Amino acid sequence: MSAITLALIGLTAVFIGYQFYSKFIAEKIYKLDPDFETPSHAMRDDIDYVPTNKFVLWGHHFTAVAGAAPIIGPGIAVIWGWLPAFLWVILGTMFFAGVHDFGAIWASVRNKAQSVGSLTGEVVSHRARALFMIVVFFLLLMVNAVFAVAISTELVATPSSVIPAWSAVFVAVVIGILLYRVGVGITWPTIIGTLILYAVIALGERFPIELPGMVLGLGPQAQWILILFFYAAIASMLPVWLLLQPRDYINGIQLFVGLGILYGAVLISNPTIVAPAINQNLPPATPPIFPLLFVTIACGAISGFHGLVSSGTTSKQLDKETDARQVGYLGSLGEGALALVAIIAATAGFASFGEWEALYTSFGAGGMGAFVQGGATIASNGLGLSFSFAETLLTVMAVLFAGTTMDAGVRLQRYIIQEWGTIYRIPALTNGYTATGLAVLACLLLAFGATPPGAPLGTGGMAIWPLFGTTNQLLAGLTLLVISTILVKLGRPSRYTLVPMVFVTTMALASALLQVRDLFNAGQYPLLAIDVAIIVCAIFVMLEASSALMRERRQAAAATTE
Repeated sequence: MSAITLALIGLTAVFIGYQFYSKFIAEKIYKLDPDFETPSHAMRDDIDYVPTNKFVLWGHHFTAVAGAAPIIGPGIAVIWGWLPAFLWVILGTMFFAGVHDFGAIWASVRNKAQSVGSLTGEVVSHRARALFMIVVFFLLLMVNAVFAVAISTELVATPSSVIPAWSAVFVAVVIGILLYRVGVGITWPTIIGTLILYAVIALGERFPIELPGMVLGLGPQAQWILILFFYAAIASMLPVWLLLQPRDYINGIQLFVGLGILYGAVLISNPTIVAPAINQNLPPATPPIFPLLFVTIACGAISGFHGLVSSGTTSKQLDKETDARQVGYLGSLGEGALALVAIIAATAGFASFGEWEALYTSFGAGGMGAFVQGGATIASNGLGLSFSFAETLLTVMAVLFAGTTMDAGVRLQRYIIQEWGTIYRIPALTNGYTATGLAVLACLLLAFGATPPGAPLGTGGMAIWPLFGTTNQLLAGLTLLVISTILVKLGRPSRYTLVPMVFVTTMALASALLQVRDLFNAGQYPLLAIDVAIIVCAIFVMLEASSALMRERRQAAAATTE
């Protein structure tokens, strides 16, 4: 099949979703009000609560939620064939992700920018909130650990990406100062910053950076993991305008340029998809496509992590309530477009089926590596770029997205620990430095603790990926359940959130139960304990939320009768 055909079908579908379905949801279900005073104005502190230009905020939100997950997940899932991955990405983006992300922003803005965890306490019960926040903490723990491992792997594999990747931090800080302290308009910082980011790719190729082979018993990958979490700890404590916003915005611009390069190369070279639509010759030990497809591809179809970003940081920066449609729904469509091109790169960026099959020898063998290798081949053939330059460019793009997710993830973990400190009256936990230190320590323990016996420290983080996907989708289902309860309370239709909730939750619970068996058989007892804890907490939250939903429906029916 032609890659152009697949790209056109997918992009046309998501465009229709934004033009019509999101407008319907905005006007008829969420009923956005342009005159509503958002928390960024009512609670402004210029640290977390900052009214933000919708294009800048869209860039922050888009890159914070996109990360590397819509690259890694599809890159793994095409082992079952490109057709199931394609259908789940497109339909999930249109009817699941957009409604979920958009709804989380709206619900948070309408409730003083509370996180979805805090909202659960008000909408459902305090007991449900406590359990919900445990699930959230575990998800963030896995997000940060997995992405730290993924970034460190690529920095070791592609030393030419080191200088460009870290240059983005300095460019972002300068842009933040220019925008918010000097008062410079957004146009020239955007243009110059983007040009610098691409210029330093050539510099990185000329001066590749490799860490020492061994320092204090730690190999290069473990060293990078420590550096990454040291950076993430600092970034999570800085005002959002200084680093988080401008970095996410400029990375969002870079993402669009990268997407333009990949889609342009596809249009010019029109590569053939060499992978099968349905793979009938799966490698041994490949898990069943049903239900694992729906958790392997989380980001790119629907992701509970998006609800955390939407309600944790984005809602605090929304200038007008009507901006939520562009920021939330369009942000999810951008991620869907990234997942789509990841599918194309991982299935059409190879010379033959044999070459593709040689990479996909086991479940999890694709991922980011398949995207970089396949995408670099397509870009090289279509645009005449050298393979090494294209490889560095795509590696930098993936690393930057994963890095922005870590920035937001550690910050959100800090929020949760501080909330626990407030709820349970533990003053030490309310301290930002203490909370950040505990968050980073927990992430490091998981990133290093998942290392298989005999493997170099810090190289086993991808074993967490299936569990991350399951937890992610369970959280998405719980978030949709909370949004549905709010809609019922307001007397509005809830089926547009309840139907996705039922499907996603069913797939996630089925996957979690399968993983209990697999983790036990593999002897991964720490991950097994986390999986069981997540299942128990999620079930109790759903029972509590379902009870609250039924209660609100009974009250609404009684009010109508009267």
